[in-house]
Amino acid sequence: MTDGTATMDDLDVRLERHRVELTGYCYRMLGSSFEAEDAVQDTLVRAWRSYDKFEGRSSLRSWLYRIATNVCLDMLTAGNKRARPMDLSESTPLARAALSPRPDNTWLEPMPDTRVLPTVEDPAEAAVAKESVRLAFMAALQQLPPKQRAVLILREVLAWKASEVAELLGTSVASVNSALQRARATLAEQQDKAAGAAVSNPLDEEQQKLLERYVAAFEGYDMTALTALLHEDAVMTMPPFDLWLTGHDDITGFMTTLGSACAGSRLLPVQVNGLPGFAQYKPDPEAGGFAPWAIQVLEISDGRLTGFHFFLDTKRWFPLFGLPLHLEAEPDQVEQGK
Repeated sequence: MTDGTATMDDLDVRLERHRVELTGYCYRMLGSSFEAEDAVQDTLVRAWRSYDKFEGRSSLRSWLYRIATNVCLDMLTAGNKRARPMDLSESTPLARAALSPRPDNTWLEPMPDTRVLPTVEDPAEAAVAKESVRLAFMAALQQLPPKQRAVLILREVLAWKASEVAELLGTSVASVNSALQRARATLAEQQDKAAGAAVSNPLDEEQQKLLERYVAAFEGYDMTALTALLHEDAVMTMPPFDLWLTGHDDITGFMTTLGSACAGSRLLPVQVNGLPGFAQYKPDPEAGGFAPWAIQVLEISDGRLTGFHFFLDTKRWFPLFGLPLHLEAEPDQVEQGK
């Protein structure tokens, strides 16, 4: 009995070592943070229960990916494609801006880097991994049929051989190569969406300074300073609302009208979807201090902010990122408020 318990404890440890990379895989497949974690948990439970049938004809890692792929394909049979607001409608002029929510399962969801990006020593491999969870690339992935999505991720992101993918999917190498070719063609059509943000890994000095200027402008609610940081075609989104704005005039106009309650916010840095981001807390007039408001994901290109995306479901996102649900006001802020 003791030997059996020890063996199963050892199996738990071996399975757990693969959790982060499997979560990254399932997240790319599903586009949902919570569905990805559910899929991985289901994968590990299935592996634990059927381990006595695992005959070692492949590596434990390959076997886990096979189980995870089947779990994800089962979850995708409903055909839901998660998206960003700009994937579903035209941008809204500020004069017609209205906050209309859509169901949670409509949206591509944010994910902390630490949950999907395993530590790797190769800088090139780390850069590919980060690029493959950025919102633009994730949105493009959602346009692929599920099996093509799996082939593309396994071949292009995880660098599996065609023969390995064929074995995992129970198909031929020719079928895998054909699926990969079709997936690449679809991504090429989505090139503007899949290009992503030009963010170095790690951030270079210019990008760090840009973020510092952004924090100062946002926390000071200085629209002139913020405008100077935004690309003329910058995009702002706010899931679960389908509204999205483009251009610094409409963005800053929104922030000083419908979004004026965000004045005086505080930002805490987070690493999200391979991009810089912030947890935004806005002033809490009832409890004092600051209440959680949004996870911000920033996109940067050519020294400007090209996109910032506000994910507003704080009861889901802040615990996922390990963030507190309240910030106390600093002493000088309390004094100023008297």
